[in-house]
Amino acid sequence: MSQFNFSGLTPDLILDAVETTGIYPVSGLLALNSYENRVYQFLAEDNLRYVVKFYRPQRWSDAQIQEEHDFTHELLEHEVPVCAPIKFEGNSLLSHQEFRFAVFPSVGGRQFEVDNLDQLEWMGRFIGRIHQVAAGKAFKHRPALDIHSHLLEPKQQLSASELIPESLHKAFFTILDVLQDKVTECYFDATNIRLHGDCHPGNILWRDGPTFVDMDDCRSGPAIQDLWMMLSGDRQNQLLQLDTLVCAYEEFAEFDTAQLKLIEPLRAMRLVHYMAWLDKRWRDPAFPQAFPWFGSEKYWEQQILTLKEQVAALDEPALKLNP
Repeated sequence: MSQFNFSGLTPDLILDAVETTGIYPVSGLLALNSYENRVYQFLAEDNLRYVVKFYRPQRWSDAQIQEEHDFTHELLEHEVPVCAPIKFEGNSLLSHQEFRFAVFPSVGGRQFEVDNLDQLEWMGRFIGRIHQVAAGKAFKHRPALDIHSHLLEPKQQLSASELIPESLHKAFFTILDVLQDKVTECYFDATNIRLHGDCHPGNILWRDGPTFVDMDDCRSGPAIQDLWMMLSGDRQNQLLQLDTLVCAYEEFAEFDTAQLKLIEPLRAMRLVHYMAWLDKRWRDPAFPQAFPWFGSEKYWEQQILTLKEQVAALDEPALKLNP
């Protein structure tokens, strides 16, 4: 099956797959905002809401998905508020016809407020708890977040892209080369632990506290990866937010202040990885519909400007905690 082919995932197949678990939907399927996988919410006859996720074919191996599930359940057992897949007869990774899927309880809430220091303190505390558990053992199957996976491979993907306008090709790759050199100069190998991996505000739901969702991108990497996306605003605001996060984080896990130097390199890598991800998935019909601006001259002009700004950020002194 092609990694882009969800065409066989019909409503009837989805319902049939869910019913193999003994859960019987009584509502329609509400498609949730997910492009990498296909995710649907529904009401079941037990009057509870559930979410079913169908995994993109060929993206992760069974062992890699199972390792994500096991990590999520390990966190839940340590009272970390994370949305974990439901086990059926001991199995959380299920299959129906050619598709692999998992069923989750539906969790509600609003996006947490990145400028709310009380909520940031909660976040620091819970990320510290995640990392306390995560440091106990290593992933065997999930990949690492590093320069190769999040800069060199994406750059190679973009170099073969037909979506970058020819008129901007030279300007884009010139600044991308500069960015690569800067990141390579700034990046260093830190202690890798298991991570949420994509711990941005959109993956945290808030209702009387946070619930972490979508562990689909969990990888091993430096601890700062799960913290830096909590920062927003100007440098002064980020320093205050960082102090709040780290102070709470250290109630549960030791923080290596040297990793503060990795924030801007990791931000740069995420920018390039995102562009390459859109290009890689472009043959999936959902992507041109959702991102019609990708491939336009205006988009790539903006990316050139963004990369120039990021190169400048890499030249700035790293954030430092207050003594």
